[in-house]
Amino acid sequence: MSKQPDDWLDEQPDAQPDENEDEVVWVSKSEIKRDAEALKKLGVELVELGKNGLEKIPLDDDLLAAIELAQRIKKEGRRRQIQLIGKMLRARDVEPIHQALDKLKNRHNQQITLFHKLETLRDHLIELGDDGVAEVIALYPEADRQQLRSLVRNAQKEQAAGKPGKTARLIFQYLRSVAAAD
Repeated sequence: MSKQPDDWLDEQPDAQPDENEDEVVWVSKSEIKRDAEALKKLGVELVELGKNGLEKIPLDDDLLAAIELAQRIKKEGRRRQIQLIGKMLRARDVEPIHQALDKLKNRHNQQITLFHKLETLRDHLIELGDDGVAEVIALYPEADRQQLRSLVRNAQKEQAAGKPGKTARLIFQYLRSVAAAD
């Protein structure tokens, strides 16, 4: 007697697919290449960081040595070293590295924003004179009113004479120091 294809399932209860087993996730070759390219770009970002930036990134010794080597070499050797760094990153958890890089970039963006704010404040201060000094004192109570007034008067005189803005730079530096102390 020949068995029907469904009969063998009735005789072997273990042949049923187990619902608890994890599904096999099929990953395309293109997706693997995209992931590898993303890790290579992360490697390029790491290589372009300075020594101070690298100290703030959680890297193991092998990866740090490979990055430092890539920073020293040029042209084709550098490209190949970056490929090696990308390959090394595939075997590591890169999430802490991404978080540390984002933190570094954000700090940089915050500094740029602060500098733009202080430049605008400086220009506003020179334009308004004593009224601008009062606004700065309202923003930064620890600022020295007399020093600011003196710097503003000198900057206004330089502008009127058409001279380079040496005092304007001094105002910016003073505002930056006051903002840093705040």
